Amino acid sequence: MKTLIIVDAQNDFMPGGALEVEDGDAIVSVINRVLPQFDLIVATQDWHPKNHSSFASNHEGKKPFEKIELNGNEQILWPDHCVQGSPGAEFHSGLHTHPVEAVFRKGIDPNIDSYSGFYDNAHKKTTGLAGYLKEKGAHELWFCGLAADICVYFTLLDALREGFGAHLLLDAVRPLNATDFEKQKSELREKGVDLTEATGLR
Repeated sequence: MKTLIIVDAQNDFMPGGALEVEDGDAIVSVINRVLPQFDLIVATQDWHPKNHSSFASNHEGKKPFEKIELNGNEQILWPDHCVQGSPGAEFHSGLHTHPVEAVFRKGIDPNIDSYSGFYDNAHKKTTGLAGYLKEKGAHELWFCGLAADICVYFTLLDALREGFGAHLLLDAVRPLNATDFEKQKSELREKGVDLTEATGLR
């Protein structure tokens, strides 16, 4: 079953959003074009409470993008983003969401961040995504969304750990940090991820 995972295609990661990814909105038309080529489509959604510990605003004297230790893990402090029920947490209005069969929300626990669509950052709690995909009979997963070097990257790594085949649609992602993403692409290739283009899908 050919399966597409749309990672966090939400307003706050788009240009003008609270944690904008440069050119992030360019992926929307690419994703829309390839939707009919997939048998199963699911999406992930950052869904943070206002008191989330990854928000710099919840740490006195701290600024966005500073790093702290949080419950034994290094944590980048982010601008408030994708707050539950806010316009910034909604999917981009141009994204065709009608064929999305299920949405898996992450980052709900205020005490730990969740970059991956499969687990929180400490791998203590699952979102249920892996079990859902396996029950559906999905084996090969294609990934798109934002940001390429953070949530897409960590979702890919967990997909591999769960035994899925993984394909990254390079023209349907954008990174927050392009330099980091270039290094990650080499790592992903070495781990067996197929780096391809949505425009070449058949």
